[in-house]
Amino acid sequence: MLQYRAEFDATVTFRNGGGLQTQGFRVDVPNADATEAEISALFLAACRLLLVDRVTLSGVRIFAEPHLGTPGGPSEPGRRWVELSHVISAGMTTYPGLPVPEITPHLTREASRGIYAPGTEFAIDRISMVGNTGTYLDSPFHRYDDGTDLAGIPLERLVDLPAIVVRTVGSGVRGVGVEELESLNVAGRAVLLHTGGDAHWATPRYAVDAPYLTGAGARWLIDHGAALVGIDAVNIDDATPAAGGARPAHTSLLGAGIPIVEHLTGLAGLPPTGARFTAAPPRVAAFGTFPVRAYASVPASEPHGLGPAGRLPASGA
Repeated sequence: MLQYRAEFDATVTFRNGGGLQTQGFRVDVPNADATEAEISALFLAACRLLLVDRVTLSGVRIFAEPHLGTPGGPSEPGRRWVELSHVISAGMTTYPGLPVPEITPHLTREASRGIYAPGTEFAIDRISMVGNTGTYLDSPFHRYDDGTDLAGIPLERLVDLPAIVVRTVGSGVRGVGVEELESLNVAGRAVLLHTGGDAHWATPRYAVDAPYLTGAGARWLIDHGAALVGIDAVNIDDATPAAGGARPAHTSLLGAGIPIVEHLTGLAGLPPTGARFTAAPPRVAAFGTFPVRAYASVPASEPHGLGPAGRLPASGA
């Protein structure tokens, strides 16, 4: 099978200083007309570079040859699956102050034995919970009375989306803003904010000074065509008292019809690019939020996670 590849020289500078140069680097590209922006994104994914300020390519040559495979490239065979949702259990706290889920039997196995044929039994259970439980998706109806509800969101905004992971975990950044986003190609992608906030899940610290997306960052994502935005923290907005109840990220993203997924987990298991993200809730009419089974598929050749203790590679390495 033939595969298009790009060969080029590259110069990279980093936000925290320093840089690197490479000559004759090759990556798989989707077609013969791949742009320099697309090639740069594939190059960064292949090298897993962080805190990149600028990439300059020169001597770009696109050609066809038998497929050999490049980490982060578009045509690697085989996928593996990564869970990105918290488990829902009776009595768990998702967002402080909201009711906890209650899971009770409607029909026990013992009681069902008097209904069905000998040797046949079933359990039917009841769950009472608010929509904002576990890992859940916000539809525009969550914020706007005339917004699209859970039943109206098209599958193409929820299923098998190409994902880009924005890593700020360990950086000291609390408000993810334009500076953390501006070097990325987010058009048509699920933008997943890996802040490390999920490390405090199910503890009081989870809601204390949690990471969030700034209003300016949300507007930048809208202007650059993001399809969905997710975060591994208690709220995509700053929910501290100092914020005064303002919700600029919710307001902007849902106003633009962009679904939000909150309380993700496991984003350390995804590469910067190359994953495909899914988070589909039930089709409930006149309802704004509901838990999802969020997950991603990634190329089987990608390493599992970030390494010991979830540490990120050193910048420029």
